Amino acid sequence: MAPALQLRRAIPDDLDWIHELRHRVYSKELGQHAPDPTGRLRDALDGDNVYLVVARGADRLGFVSITPPWAGRYGLERYLTRDELPLLTEDALFEVRILTVEPRWRSTMAAPLLMFAALRWIASRGGRRVVVMGRTELLDMYRAVGLRPTGHSVHSGALSFEVLTGAVIELMKTAMGQYAGAVERLRAGLDWQLDMPFLPRADGCEHGGASFAAIGTDFRSLHRRRQVVAADVLDAWFPPAPEVTAVLAEDPAWTARTSPPTGAEGLLAEIATARALPVEALSVGAGSSDLIFRAFGRWLTPESRVLLLDPSYGEYAHVTQEVIGCRVDRLPLRRADGWRIDPARLAAATRSGRYDLVVVVNPNNPTGRQLPGAELRSVIADSPKATRWWIDEAYLGYVGLSESLADLAAVDPRVVVCSSLSKMYALSGVRAAYLVAEPTVTEQLRRWTPPWAVSLPAQLAAVAALRDPSYYADRWAQTHTLRHQLAGDLAAVDGSATIDEAVGNFLTVTLPPDGPSAATLVHECRRSDVYLRDLSPMSTAYEGRTLRIAVRGSTENARIVAAYRTALDVLRSGGSALGPVSPRMHTDMITR
Repeated sequence: MAPALQLRRAIPDDLDWIHELRHRVYSKELGQHAPDPTGRLRDALDGDNVYLVVARGADRLGFVSITPPWAGRYGLERYLTRDELPLLTEDALFEVRILTVEPRWRSTMAAPLLMFAALRWIASRGGRRVVVMGRTELLDMYRAVGLRPTGHSVHSGALSFEVLTGAVIELMKTAMGQYAGAVERLRAGLDWQLDMPFLPRADGCEHGGASFAAIGTDFRSLHRRRQVVAADVLDAWFPPAPEVTAVLAEDPAWTARTSPPTGAEGLLAEIATARALPVEALSVGAGSSDLIFRAFGRWLTPESRVLLLDPSYGEYAHVTQEVIGCRVDRLPLRRADGWRIDPARLAAATRSGRYDLVVVVNPNNPTGRQLPGAELRSVIADSPKATRWWIDEAYLGYVGLSESLADLAAVDPRVVVCSSLSKMYALSGVRAAYLVAEPTVTEQLRRWTPPWAVSLPAQLAAVAALRDPSYYADRWAQTHTLRHQLAGDLAAVDGSATIDEAVGNFLTVTLPPDGPSAATLVHECRRSDVYLRDLSPMSTAYEGRTLRIAVRGSTENARIVAAYRTALDVLRSGGSALGPVSPRMHTDMITR
């Protein structure tokens, strides 16, 4: 029986074959480059490229090269400047280069498999656009997969190329739609050894919470919740206030069978009291995602232009770009600036009035950085009247509720504040959130809010939580202590990684460029039933090297540190083969 096709990242032993095959094809066969006496063809980008290889047993069939944006340069720059091709200045642009297959394997699925693998690798690192040099005689093939000419041609030796580009989202839609059958054939019997799933999520949005798959989404093995450390989602480490537990336990049969107040009137009144806001300025929903989908669906169209922070909470990009189809721009946050939200850059980006909506998550997730409320108020005050601002304050309790812009939102029709009760109040399971806006805005949203939008358990729990502010203030303060201890313990394990605490109930770990990828480390930690979040798909700014860890209690934090240490030891020894973590194989894990 012939061995299965294997798709993997190149290893050092592959490099000589890659250089030899490049010379054989592009120097001898096609005449693009002059022959080299060494019989090898290299270029200046070899140290920055990522090579993916398809093999069958000991036979290597072909490879493709990917140049990521963090390399700082592209192969195309040998032929075109960035002024000539402004596309090369985009933040999330990846170049796919030198797709090459051994002659005897060119009639097989090797080339399509490499193209699909390159697209998945790019998507898993937050790529939003690709650029390629396609040989002119193969232009129909490139067009068929969704790539479009930029209008630039390149001549190199005996060959002519067209410069083509495509949005990653659209290319993936073509692959999963028009070529779905071919994709399934590629998958059959494939030994996929890359550090991302073969297929993207069905909804197109990357979320945390893979840990629940380890517990069991069929709820038949809930005992597993005591074995799994769920640090990949930002649920509170502490229980809800005692009165919350008491009210839910008082008469669970009645709570389960009874319809809640239709418009959550009691919950609205309690929020108004707790936040000193007029009840007319409030609207509630079953979590912030409910409010995001409902509000954005009413306000935005495919013609709308939206500004997002990058990196930031992925649901906003998903809803605006993929669900509604808006024109989305991003304000890059920079590692060199400590991921700070610079008010001057934000003001400069919004001053023109080109944006219908600006979304600011503050404190930001996943960077954990907070733009002081006074500075954000100033930026908004100077912005055009036609621009709406959506301020997400899901993690504001960890900074201080006095920083909220809710009072501004209640009187300024340009401003909406969204606040989840899930994370700060340990109510993720019951789903409750509210937004604050000028009453004419909330009146419109209430008309599009279905009756009983917030369940009775959620209304009971949220009201009880809001009535015990001192309990939560103590828990938020304790979170800072736990986070600081966790950061110190992780730093003691590996001094080459960068630990960034910021202000939320989470921290980030950035691995060194010559270390394992974040996805590989996350995968390895799952062998210890410890679930962390790979941030790579969220933004190219993370370069595939950053993971987020939710703060847990002391015992679980110790398990996180132990799993992190073990995973690093295994990966540095070359002991991981990206095999299954357990018999329970999860859809969001590495697909074999």
